[in-house]
This record gives sequence, C-alpha cells and structure tokens, in this order.
Amino acid sequence: MALTESNPIANGTLAPNFKLPDTVSGKTLTLQQLKGEKGTVIFFICNHCPFVIHVNEALVKLAKDYQEKGIGFIAISSNDVNNYPQDGPELMKKQAEELGYPFPYLYDETQEVAKAYDAACTPDFYVFDGNLKATYHGQLDNSRPGNGLPVTGVDIRNAIEAILNNNASLEIQKPSIGCNIKWK
Repeated sequence: MALTESNPIANGTLAPNFKLPDTVSGKTLTLQQLKGEKGTVIFFICNHCPFVIHVNEALVKLAKDYQEKGIGFIAISSNDVNNYPQDGPELMKKQAEELGYPFPYLYDETQEVAKAYDAACTPDFYVFDGNLKATYHGQLDNSRPGNGLPVTGVDIRNAIEAILNNNASLEIQKPSIGCNIKWK
C-alpha cells in the first residue's frame, strides 16, 4: 500500500462526462443520468483499501442523509483487477449489496475516467454543484485507520451544505489520503 494524497483541482472545473457499467444493476450509466439536481458527490473507492473500509459506513450514511435533498452520489472503482482481483466487478457488486450502498458502484475498467478526473487515491472525493462545477476536492474528514478520530464526514458535509445554502466553496480543502489507485 502506497500512501497517496489526492491531486488538487481548481474550483469551477467541469466534471468530465463518463459512461460506465454499474456492477449492481448491470446497466451502463452516465454522469448525466446520475447527477443530482443540486449537486453531485463522486468518489473513487475500491473493495480492499483499508482507508475505504474505514469510511464505508459513513459513505452510506452520507448518501442517505443528502440524496433526498437533491445530491447525487456516485462510487467508481478504477483499480487494475488483474493484479487486484478482490476489486473485480463481481466482488464490487457483492460488497455494494452487503454494505447497502444507496448509490451506484461503477467499474472503470479502462481507467480512463480516473485519469480524466486526475484521481490518485482511494478514497478520492469530488463535490460538484448543480451545474457539475467543482466546489470541493479533498478528504471526508480527519479520521484515518488507527488514529482514533471518529468518522464524521464533516468536510464533505460542509461542502454539500455550502452548495445547498448557495454559499461559496470551502476555503480550506485538505487532500484526501489513502491507497494509490492501482494503475495498469
């Protein structure tokens, strides 16, 4: 596991479009189909990363708290499944069902979507407004495996609340930290 920080992106950057298979429904879905009316949270995750495992329950709660308020949630896995078979589509579906993901868990086999977003780690979080312009790219919160801090999702929650309240983007955006995306 190589500890990796997310790459910065400028606020206002337009979310790159994509069309990816959802491992749960079996349907191919697009960003336009999945985006929320008021905003969209896109996060790159995988099955095996301890940093993702650490926040999985919080991701489910976060989505449940904000989906009815017009915020869309999209999970994407871009890891190389030849070298990391535990991150393959069949096991992604199983994990999504076991954890009760209330959002699609998309498989980026070619890794083109991860590259378009300049994603670097798992988890890697992006928050976009209703026009799919970036307002936040950073950590969920300060909790990490083993540091004893509770997983609250406060940083993403603050970014979402800023969108819902028509406030400016957050001034401080600490990078997310996790395992590097497993590139081919």
